[in-house]
Amino acid sequence: MEFIWVLFAVAFLGFVVASIYRRRNAGGIALARPGDPDAADPAAYGFLRQEDLDVRLPGPDQDLTDVLDLVQRTQDYRAAAQLLAGTEKEGEARWQRVQAFAGAASLELAHKPAGDPSQTPGGQWLRVWRTEQPKDAGGAAVHAEFLVQQAWRTSTPGSDEFRIIMEEAREACGQAALLAPGDPVPYLTELSVARGLGYSREEFEQLWLKVLDRAPHHMGAHLAALHYWCEKWYGSRELAYSFAESAAARAPEGSLLSALPLFAVFEHLQELTLVASLYESEVVTKAMHGALYAAGRARPDDAVLPHVRHLLIWFLVNASRWSEAMGQLIHVDGHVGALPWTLSQDPAAEYAVYRALAVAGFEANGGTPASLLH
Repeated sequence: MEFIWVLFAVAFLGFVVASIYRRRNAGGIALARPGDPDAADPAAYGFLRQEDLDVRLPGPDQDLTDVLDLVQRTQDYRAAAQLLAGTEKEGEARWQRVQAFAGAASLELAHKPAGDPSQTPGGQWLRVWRTEQPKDAGGAAVHAEFLVQQAWRTSTPGSDEFRIIMEEAREACGQAALLAPGDPVPYLTELSVARGLGYSREEFEQLWLKVLDRAPHHMGAHLAALHYWCEKWYGSRELAYSFAESAAARAPEGSLLSALPLFAVFEHLQELTLVASLYESEVVTKAMHGALYAAGRARPDDAVLPHVRHLLIWFLVNASRWSEAMGQLIHVDGHVGALPWTLSQDPAAEYAVYRALAVAGFEANGGTPASLLH
């Protein structure tokens, strides 16, 4: 989940100095001090305080949250192994859970690095998992993803260290795939390896066919593949748009693939003229409508739906479409582990700014908690 962004957040941060601001006047939204009687209050909508926002996940997954807490508290991997063993192979949830366990182990290791004799290295539970259950498909998948995240987190792309870790990750992906022939997750992990090692287009397309054979409508897979086709990696804006629009065109009913063009637009914002009219342009408006359509028809428990809603919030606020932004916020508030917030050093603070702007704009145009929630 590595992304590079050029956003308007700095401008908004200058506009908003806390998470609750609004004033009704002829000019629309203006700055109001926190506590001012005329200030909009996100808490009136049941939104959580900034310090209570969960930055680990894009949306609720209570089973995953409970197991993560247990594993990190006890350093016993068995609950994680059991959860993955009971998670559908072809579904979006398995991929996100593998990423979450790998990310937890990687962050633990960052806080407690190996080589310090005074403490046990972080993420020890993952090493024990692989040692005690070398044939466990879930552990193998988590280990492969862990190596990928370590490469991106701890070394510079293109360096010898980065390449060594990525080569190890590629081998781990192959081992994980052998342990679970029908599982697309090892191949999804290798999509990131392909980007890191610079697979040729022919190599990448061969890998992509393996993904499609196992999970042709997997939204997480398409998001991972999209980066390869972006201009900042090995493609172009045109190739990325073509990839996203083709996937959206063949999306079955209820699929979130119709939202993929919005992610392609987001990845190429730096190439566009950064003016307010951008959000009224045909390409952005069409992508937003596709994402809104997809979000409105997806299963409520689709694991990728919160990702789509979070990105929609960012675009809708920038487009001053306050009511629609609020309609997305009420579904995801409480979790901020998704684009675009994760690109910030403080995802919760970044999200809170946009949330405050949405509330302010909504109320400045006559909206109330009662009109939104009932």
